Amino acid sequence: MKRKVLMAHDRLVKAALAAVALLLAASPALAAQCGNNSAGFERWKRQFAQEAKANGIGQRGINALMATHYSTGTIRADRGQHSFKLSLDQFMKKRGGATIASQGKRLKHSNAALFNSIEKRYGVPPGPLIAIWGMETGFGRFTGNQNTLSAVATLAYDCRRPEYFTGHLYAALQLIDRGVLSPNQRGAMHGEVGQTQFLPKSIQLYAVDGDGNGTINLNTKADALASTANFLRGHGWRPGAGYQPGQPNFAAIQGWNAAGVYQKSIAIIGRQIDEG
Repeated sequence: MKRKVLMAHDRLVKAALAAVALLLAASPALAAQCGNNSAGFERWKRQFAQEAKANGIGQRGINALMATHYSTGTIRADRGQHSFKLSLDQFMKKRGGATIASQGKRLKHSNAALFNSIEKRYGVPPGPLIAIWGMETGFGRFTGNQNTLSAVATLAYDCRRPEYFTGHLYAALQLIDRGVLSPNQRGAMHGEVGQTQFLPKSIQLYAVDGDGNGTINLNTKADALASTANFLRGHGWRPGAGYQPGQPNFAAIQGWNAAGVYQKSIAIIGRQIDEG
């Protein structure tokens, strides 16, 4: 009886060890040690590069990773997102909600053919797309000047949210391997790219060719807006349904940004644009 118990124990131990090994293989961030300052970043890069190579990242992606630098600006921005703690009225005022709505109405009319095409294809009306476009980059005027890969690598290394940004780092490296993303790509402080600010995993999943020229460039309005509509559809957008809080399509807006004041602002500004 004792021998049977020991054998059963041995099987359980072996199974547990196998499960841990599988988990480590599936979650590279568990092995590469995170850090809270620049001191361990170079060591982390070497560790992550080995894991990334073992998980299928090619030499182009590895070379790009090894050329990244720890971004103190990205960390400063990540720790300083105080506007999301404001009231809805304060947030709308700080982010220029009234200006986005008024300019957005004009842009809806001057780009009517584009928005009609997008709505026909994805079922998303102009309002929320234009609200996101204005909120994210001032309609493409301010897309950022931070090296995208350095920003994402820094956040994957940082101990605050390594699991979340490790997924985006793998996506960025895969996009670089495929030639979709340049190692020199520049964007916002958290690694967002283009006129509506897509993170690398969202580029992989939702970026589309909105102007039909055979390439995807999120720095062009057609591709950025069509990709944003595709993102919302991918998060459950139902054509013709409402998108205010409590209505079916508000959940898709929640998928775009986790901050409640942001979500409600997009819904309010979008409605003002669609009604204008």
